[in-house]
Amino acid sequence: MLKKMQLTLPALLIGSSVLLGACGAEKEPAAVEPVKQEQKAAADLNGVVDEYRKFVIAQSDEFVKSTEAFTTAVKAGDIEKAKALYAPTRMYFERIEPIAESLGDFDPWIDARENDVPDSEWRGFHKLEKALWVDNSVKGQEAVADQLLQDVKMLRVKVESVEIDANLLVTGAVELLNEVSATKVTGEEERYSHTDLYDFAANVEGAKEIFKVIRPQLEKKDAALATEIDKQFAALEESLAPYRKGDGYVLYTELSKEQTTKLSQAVDALAEPLSQMGTVLEG
Repeated sequence: MLKKMQLTLPALLIGSSVLLGACGAEKEPAAVEPVKQEQKAAADLNGVVDEYRKFVIAQSDEFVKSTEAFTTAVKAGDIEKAKALYAPTRMYFERIEPIAESLGDFDPWIDARENDVPDSEWRGFHKLEKALWVDNSVKGQEAVADQLLQDVKMLRVKVESVEIDANLLVTGAVELLNEVSATKVTGEEERYSHTDLYDFAANVEGAKEIFKVIRPQLEKKDAALATEIDKQFAALEESLAPYRKGDGYVLYTELSKEQTTKLSQAVDALAEPLSQMGTVLEG
């Protein structure tokens, strides 16, 4: 949206000046103040993007390190260590997934589930997930592990220069919650390991980070909406808290239907006000 708003805001300001000029033909439209407003809006939004980019790069750095440890365990045939590292490693990716999705094929390379792509093209975390939890063997998976690490390293390089705009931020926050609703709270994402709640938590954390950087701008325009989003983030985190186990989360298969329904309702309650951010920021 930053790119869009950088275009939209000047258009609105110019439009306002023309309208004012038409209403009062004797007076010249004031040109100085709109330019200042335009520059201030652009500067504020640039600051938001810069702050979020730092978060993305930091997460990407940790993603490379953790993936290296995970793939090393896979190549060493250390099943238990690889299983232990699998879900925590994926959380770095899940927090910044909208960025990966904006970079072409990285998302399917790293995160495609079985049947999402042709078998001949399937690679990434979920291919190793199946080997670990279904086959209980990683024999012959060395090339998959090497490719995954290479893809993750390449993603890290790309995020350095990825074009992030406010539109990507706002839609990204909503998309992260949609991901939770579509695949995490349903148990579809981690169909073999059942570690869906790690992804769930990471998606929510990623959406909250986006909201955190946007919040000062949102509060200027609609403080009540910012407060409501705060409230719903807290409610969602409270709903997820009982399922923490050590440094991670219980398996999805340990949740009852009633518990997953309650989580889904908390996600929906947050998604509704969060989806209003774009309209408010454009206003």
